[in-house]
Amino acid sequence: MSSPYGPEHSPTGDVGAALMIIDSRLKSFHAGKDGTDPEHQAMIDQFTASLSPKGARDVLEGACSLIYMFMSWLRQAHEDEDKDVIEYVVPTLVSTMRMMPRSVRPETIPTMAGLVIAAGTGLSPNLWRLQYGDWTKEEMTPLEVTALLLAEHINRVTDDPDFATRMVAEALSRTDPEGPEGPEED
Repeated sequence: MSSPYGPEHSPTGDVGAALMIIDSRLKSFHAGKDGTDPEHQAMIDQFTASLSPKGARDVLEGACSLIYMFMSWLRQAHEDEDKDVIEYVVPTLVSTMRMMPRSVRPETIPTMAGLVIAAGTGLSPNLWRLQYGDWTKEEMTPLEVTALLLAEHINRVTDDPDFATRMVAEALSRTDPEGPEGPEED
């Protein structure tokens, strides 16, 4: 039975822009920075300030699409090992977020866990969240942290620091007939 919260009913958003933000954060962490690099933050702030309201919504929807893609990959990887993705991923994600009280306020953790559980059960995280009303400003950083932690989890599972980013970039290039270089020449 199809759900009105299925991913086929959800806008994809700007996955490329959301991926750029997550990849930038991952690279900052792996470079030994704590995520508060002033130059990096200025770049992200400049990018987000340049977005129109529709552009911001597209990036938000793109982040939800990333969460869905990451959880789909994790679900398949866990099922291959006869494990439940919710049982193995959600507790780690929640406990990590609880250690980040400056970035992730405690009251946002249940929503982020719900997004991950929705995605892990094949539902659109964005549509699942929107049934409870509009996104709040307080949920933006935890949303980014959720996508970041899922990407880092995938990278650790695969022992490849770029796997999650590369996986999504390759999926995007397969779905975009014009590819990153523009229209193909015939």
